[in-house]
Amino acid sequence: MIRVLLADDQPLVRTGFRMILEVEDDIEVVGEASDGADAVRQAATLRPDVVIMDIRMPVQDGIAATALIAAAGTSRVLILTTFHLDENVVGALQAGASGFLLKDTDAAKLVEAIRIVRAGEAIVAPAVTRRLLDRFARQLTARGDGQDTGYGTAVRRALDGLSARETEVLTLVARGLSNAEIASELVVTETTVKSHVHHMLTKLGARDRVQLVVLAYEAGVAGR
Repeated sequence: MIRVLLADDQPLVRTGFRMILEVEDDIEVVGEASDGADAVRQAATLRPDVVIMDIRMPVQDGIAATALIAAAGTSRVLILTTFHLDENVVGALQAGASGFLLKDTDAAKLVEAIRIVRAGEAIVAPAVTRRLLDRFARQLTARGDGQDTGYGTAVRRALDGLSARETEVLTLVARGLSNAEIASELVVTETTVKSHVHHMLTKLGARDRVQLVVLAYEAGVAGR
């Protein structure tokens, strides 16, 4: 069973999610939290496989809660967001979230996302990816305006260990392409793409696909 904790300050939203998930044979809702601090406490106690996390909540927001839950390493976090929260999603991505979906996603995609995140993969809605990473890129460009703190340089050195094809795959991952889309673009099999992604995760010490995106943008290789 995939054990899920729901974190949202709106009771009606939590009820809706529970109704969607409890009809699935392999998913169990083990708890509900109405704010970020409560989500952190319950995650520590219940140790769910996946926490479905809202961003704007009282007491402690979803970004801070995601950072604490991700740091504990016992649960993975799936963020549900809306377009006008792009800048907050960047923070959640850096905090260690494993996925991002829009709140208006359909039930089947939500269930699929939970299973993907539980399996150790990452999922980002394509529309979120493209808007999110466009903003992320602009922020990094502005921040880097001749003022490299050294972090970007360190990341670029780490990426030097990638092969030319792995770097190519990384730039496509950062653009929000799925493995199937990358395979089509590079005219290789999807299995080959998965192998490249796996090697990159190992070489860069990244937890999942989302962290690869962060590294790509902070190293300035995205969009090449």
